[in-house]
Amino acid sequence: MSILDNYFGIHERALRIRDHRSEILAANLANADTPGYQARDIDFKKLLSEQSSGHQGMLATHQRHIHPGHSPVAPQDVAFRIPEQPSLDGNTVNAEREQVEFASNTLQYQASLEFVNSKISGLLRAIKGQ
Repeated sequence: MSILDNYFGIHERALRIRDHRSEILAANLANADTPGYQARDIDFKKLLSEQSSGHQGMLATHQRHIHPGHSPVAPQDVAFRIPEQPSLDGNTVNAEREQVEFASNTLQYQASLEFVNSKISGLLRAIKGQ
């Protein structure tokens, strides 16, 4: 763990997970009218606590294993959302819920980004001696 990891705390990891969640929620919204599309989401709190505790998920234990990508969210962490009211065409996207989740995720992303920005500004002031 580097000094910067300690300085920024969990916000760097939170930003990566929230960014990935935004992509998942945007895909849900884009496929709201696609027959058979299954809405997906991640458990943000679970993923953040796993990453904060040092749990790395699946690791390559042999040189010939396929190494996981650099995504903060492993494919097995993305789950299908249980539909509140299933449609006849098999689509499980509730557009209103997805919009609320997307807006909430965006606000929380911006809050973490503001925190990181204020930390960087403080670091720059300390370097400049202000």
